[in-house]
Amino acid sequence: MLTKFETKSNRVKGLSFHSKRPWILASLHSGAIQLWDYRMGTLVDRFEEHEGPVRGVDFHRSQPLFVSGGDDYTIKVWNYKLRRCLFTLLGHLDYIRTVQFHHEHPWIVSASDDQTIRIWNWQSRTCISILTGHNHYVMCASFHPKDDLVVSASLDQTIRVWDISALSKQKGPPTDDLLRLSQMNSDLFGGVDVVVKYVLEGHDRGVNWAAFHPSLPLIVSGADDRQLKLWRMNETRAWEVDTLRGHVNNVSCVLFHAKQDIIVSNSEDKSIRVWDATKRTGIQTFRREHDRFWILVAHPEMNLLAAGHDSGMIVFKLERERPAFSVSGDTMFFVKDRFLRSFEFSTQKDNQIIPIRRPGSASLNQGPRNLSYVSTENAVLICSDADGGSYELYVIPKDNYGKGDVSLEAKRGSGSCAVFIARNRFAVLDKSSNQVVTKNLKNEAVKKTPLPIATDAIFYAGTGNLLCRGEDKVVIFDLQQRVVLGEFQAPFVKYVVWSNDMETIALLSKHTIIFASKKLVHLCTLHETIRVKSGAWDENGVFIYTTLNHIKYCLPNGDCGIIKTLDVPVYITKVSGTTVFCLDRDGKNKAIVIDATEYIFKLALLGKRYDHVMNMIRSSKLVGQAVIAYLQQKGFPEVALHFVKDEKTRFNLALESGNIQTAVASAKEIDDKDHWYRLGVEALRQGNIGIVEYAYQRTKNFERLSFLYLITGNIEKLSKMLRIAEVKNDVMGQFHNALYLGDVRERVKILENSGHLPLAYITASVHGFHDIAERLAAELGDEVPSLPEGKVPSLLIPPAPVLCGGDWPLLNVTRGIFEGGPDNVGRGVADEEEVDGEGYWGEELEMVDAVNVEDGEIAAVLGDGESPEENEEVGGWELEDLELPPEEITPKASVSSRSAAFVAPSPGMPASQKWIQKSSLAAEHAAAGNFETAMRLLNRQLGIKNFTPLRPMLLDLHSGSDTFLRALTSAPVISAAIERGWNEPVEPSGRVPALIFNLAQLEEKVKFAYKATSDGKFTEALRLFLGILHTLPLIVVDSRKEVDDVKELRRIARDYVLGLKMELKRRQMRSEPIRQQELAAYFTHCNLQTVHQRLALLNAMIICYNAKNLATAANFARQLLETNPTIENQARKARQVLQAAERNLVDAAELNYDFRNPFVICGATYVPIYRGSKTVICPYCGSHYSPTQEGQTCNVCELAVVGADASGLVCSPLQIR
Repeated sequence: MLTKFETKSNRVKGLSFHSKRPWILASLHSGAIQLWDYRMGTLVDRFEEHEGPVRGVDFHRSQPLFVSGGDDYTIKVWNYKLRRCLFTLLGHLDYIRTVQFHHEHPWIVSASDDQTIRIWNWQSRTCISILTGHNHYVMCASFHPKDDLVVSASLDQTIRVWDISALSKQKGPPTDDLLRLSQMNSDLFGGVDVVVKYVLEGHDRGVNWAAFHPSLPLIVSGADDRQLKLWRMNETRAWEVDTLRGHVNNVSCVLFHAKQDIIVSNSEDKSIRVWDATKRTGIQTFRREHDRFWILVAHPEMNLLAAGHDSGMIVFKLERERPAFSVSGDTMFFVKDRFLRSFEFSTQKDNQIIPIRRPGSASLNQGPRNLSYVSTENAVLICSDADGGSYELYVIPKDNYGKGDVSLEAKRGSGSCAVFIARNRFAVLDKSSNQVVTKNLKNEAVKKTPLPIATDAIFYAGTGNLLCRGEDKVVIFDLQQRVVLGEFQAPFVKYVVWSNDMETIALLSKHTIIFASKKLVHLCTLHETIRVKSGAWDENGVFIYTTLNHIKYCLPNGDCGIIKTLDVPVYITKVSGTTVFCLDRDGKNKAIVIDATEYIFKLALLGKRYDHVMNMIRSSKLVGQAVIAYLQQKGFPEVALHFVKDEKTRFNLALESGNIQTAVASAKEIDDKDHWYRLGVEALRQGNIGIVEYAYQRTKNFERLSFLYLITGNIEKLSKMLRIAEVKNDVMGQFHNALYLGDVRERVKILENSGHLPLAYITASVHGFHDIAERLAAELGDEVPSLPEGKVPSLLIPPAPVLCGGDWPLLNVTRGIFEGGPDNVGRGVADEEEVDGEGYWGEELEMVDAVNVEDGEIAAVLGDGESPEENEEVGGWELEDLELPPEEITPKASVSSRSAAFVAPSPGMPASQKWIQKSSLAAEHAAAGNFETAMRLLNRQLGIKNFTPLRPMLLDLHSGSDTFLRALTSAPVISAAIERGWNEPVEPSGRVPALIFNLAQLEEKVKFAYKATSDGKFTEALRLFLGILHTLPLIVVDSRKEVDDVKELRRIARDYVLGLKMELKRRQMRSEPIRQQELAAYFTHCNLQTVHQRLALLNAMIICYNAKNLATAANFARQLLETNPTIENQARKARQVLQAAERNLVDAAELNYDFRNPFVICGATYVPIYRGSKTVICPYCGSHYSPTQEGQTCNVCELAVVGADASGLVCSPLQIR
């Protein structure tokens, strides 16, 4: 059984396949009806109107209808497009068991527990016949697929066959009510429209199901006596042919397979059984653990079955339908109807070559599974699952082509897989011993080779090589040298397709295609929601593949798309130009012509063959949102412009590609404020001042216009903006323009006119206009504001422009291959003239000279209804009056007579981005300001989780790798990156940031820490060593020796931090003498410098001696003397203690300390962990901890998580290479 789809739900009592769509209806015991798409595995719809279980459901063959019958005594007819019940048929008096549409007439047959079968006309919505005769529940009733017969099964232990030919001959239902009533009465008491043709008796218990054979005069039935019975009928009688026994509980449902001589049944014994209809023997049994089966249904067109059980349903096939085939050059060999056949692609000629043997056993899936062919020897290997896995080797004589009836003796052997690996050698997989047996064409074993992984299938991978499939990975294995050439983790691979040059491989899984090189280096992965069926490479290196319902393509970079929709699944054998050759499930060869324009276009774009791209744009009809979206996604908006006629889309693409001229033309067509604003922003970014001005004028954005004229030094137009603000009576606009112009008199006038006399007075006084100030003072009287004493006023006057700026200078480059064309798409001759026009458009757009115009004539600029004075004349000077001929009004980018095209230089990549492109060093990421990735690297490499101690250092690294330069007083500060090796040649990998931390600094710091330790300044020493431990992850060195030095420095800092922390803790524990002695003893086991080791031993010796632990004190004294102390005082004290202790070598108190048993110290609890005990380690500093501390922050380095997975310290680019 090959499961295709499975659902989990309430008990499924009724099922029905749609004849065309991949849908199945399931009626549930809960009263719901579910509509599933079994290809996609999704619930399409749900219908709930029945009260109680729904036991029967059926799709109409051609109309968008289905019928259902339930325990509420009703039959409902539904329209799944309208998603509602159309009408309800009432008449049954008990539960309805099954319902079915007639294949031709507008009829429904229903079976009920009221012991009747009813036939309904769903068009007239009436019952046209009632079939009575059963004397117990009628469990099922169905129409014959061709003849005018109905078969029914009942718990009265009989099967009845009814003749409905008289009913079908009626022209229509009776129209007269009295006639219809009498017709129904006669039916109830045995009318003549429907008569019982046969009553089949033979079951010992109630019969649950009976079904017709699709073409033969046979009936099969299943009953509560656990038996299946096969019946034959002719024109006059029907009789029992055979009984099939095997089920161990009630048989729920049984049917004939449409395409094979088999019977399928299911039962409450939780099994589905397959029977041979000719031999009447069981072939196969499929069981479920806990679910009883209730219903079984076959697809009307395809080789699919479905079964409903207690917790859902299952859609399945009994056998694989993929034909076994192999392609060699222009010929394909395949198996069809027990014959080996060949197909020539060039002539499309199909030849029958030789018959192949039928499998000996009667079980399913025994046909050919795959096929391997070698052209030099004209030999074919056919593999199947027969006998637990076997192969057949045929060597075909050259003169045997076309003589399909001549049989050849096959050389057979056992093996789950067999493929040719050379001209006269083939490999057979022996799964039991996990080895490959290499054989010659005489079927003689040449050698045996063990495989590197547990392998369940092998594929050809070049001469002498095999691709071995494991559970979750594939490897390429060289049989001669016995070495693995490549390895790749991949989901279960079903098929392998090599490119024509054997350089690229496609690994096909159920829903995935993985592309890799011949050494299994991953290229890209493709995921599909629908099952992948087959694939082949075309001559351009594009992979063409099929799913259940599409032919698709995949480019080398992983981009994919749909070429064609399929009605039925096909298996691609070869792609030649625009023709896809394939086999269908019946083994018929098909040649499908496809339109390859889309993927050839994308391939040319990917390969940067822009001349091809332009040719295709001119000659083909590539259109659609998908192509435009693809071009935008891949960074070719200028190409996308060629396909677009919608002005808004053209505008967006033009802005994205920086094509200002096209954007201006589109903005004019759209004439929307938002689009003009966006055009202004882009033009300003490019420094195209003329278009910025034009965009602001179109939106009447006077504030932005004024500021634009200020920064470009256009005093003349700034003066006109002042006049416009005056006409608009915009006081703030007037004041800003006066401020921009540096016109103090005008500012004073504006302030005075607006009633701000004190401000006007101060402005006049400060700027030296004493006559105006005196006049204003007279008006103010006693309210004259006083100016602050002792302060020198600064004048608010902008500097006079040295140069009136125009457009920014643009970089002179060659015109791109895609430029020039887009502007002409969908436009007339006028547009072409527009492009070719000459002259600087900005001068032509000068506003009308406002100086020589009456004030009233400016009013129209402001819009309707805005007039400076009531009695002023309306009309005159407005922007609309500036309308020029089309070729003059549209601004154009400045064009030099010496060059064909100008484009703005594209911004380069910041240095900080270059630093981190290929870097795995956390310090370089921090220097670039990319703290998140720096912390991620530290976490992955060293298990660091507490970044609080590192925060100041990360910030210092970032600020230390940049410097800031002041260019001009009015210009912003310029940031400049500081890089290592700036005076040396640039390496291919690029330069790296200069870092403020280095190894030499830390080595100096260690010396200070050593001195602090010697002086007994333990707190200071601990701070210094911890600082070293925190800085080391952010060090970068250049040589292998320095890497070793960094690791050694980490070890030193770790041991000193642990020892110093224990010593400081000991000093706090005056009241616990035993713990004091233990900590002093543990301190001596830290790997310290000799001078500090002696001090630690001296300290421990004195503490233990004073506490009367003489044996332990004597041990420390001996260790101290073994170091040959250079200070006489230390040696003398050790000798004295040793001499005193030897008189009585006992300890007054027992310590948790055994110097004879090697141990490490737990960094959190400061207790010994003796050899053999389990420990966990800090991934950064390497401190040891008891297992209870796993997951805690390390107490020594205070950074990493104890026991975390980490790859290790990376402090040099050499470690990465």
